Amino acid sequence: MNILAIGDVVGKIGCTFLRSKLPSLKKLKVIDLVIANGENSSDGNGITPASADFLFSSGVDVITTGNHSFRRKESYSFYDDCEYLVRPANFPNGTTPGRGMTIVDMGRLQVAVINIMGTAFMEPLDCPFKTADRLIEQAKKENAKIIIVDFHAEATGEKRALGYYLDGRVSAIFGTHTHVQTADATILPQGTGYITDAGMTGPIHSVLGVKPEIIIKKFTEKLPQRFDLADGDCKMNCVLFNIDDKTGKTLNIEAIEIL
Repeated sequence: MNILAIGDVVGKIGCTFLRSKLPSLKKLKVIDLVIANGENSSDGNGITPASADFLFSSGVDVITTGNHSFRRKESYSFYDDCEYLVRPANFPNGTTPGRGMTIVDMGRLQVAVINIMGTAFMEPLDCPFKTADRLIEQAKKENAKIIIVDFHAEATGEKRALGYYLDGRVSAIFGTHTHVQTADATILPQGTGYITDAGMTGPIHSVLGVKPEIIIKKFTEKLPQRFDLADGDCKMNCVLFNIDDKTGKTLNIEAIEIL
């Protein structure tokens, strides 16, 4: 099975670029399932029902999120209603909407998609390692043969540690949040596909999607700035995992940049 993981989609410009490139990539690579991190898919941060629907109608099957999950209040009920929009599972249940895992029925097998957020330099949520343990057990009870994890985290060390911690227990783990695709796509010793960060889908000449002059001003003047998104040429960073249907292990991993 070929599963594509797309790095953080930034704003309307990133959504539109994804729509222009994803259909042909799905045909070229014979992709069975598409996962995209959409927590920045709405202009001005966060995700809205409109930006989520746009990604779904563009060919995305599951949308994961992260620290901006609940930036837009209009998305709260959508998290509860939409089975294939997930938020980090280590947010507290009962006080936050939505779910941290979804099971996709592919006919011949079940695929679990898990979303977890890191805690190093981020929100003090539940332990991502223990959260992963709990959800993996739940996914297996629901007969998921393939398990994919989006680990939305800041620290490279935390991401790589979770990768080795889950090696052999999940099919693949891809990092999101830093918006820069890392050069460490690999298959870990026990068969789990891994990359520290899948990258970003949005404007090339930007600072993580934002106009460079705004971020420069923030760093030099030390005052709050309105983060307007950059425009111009875009890219789509993504990672393709080829996974064995029988073993649930990754057979091949390919980091891709579409211009």
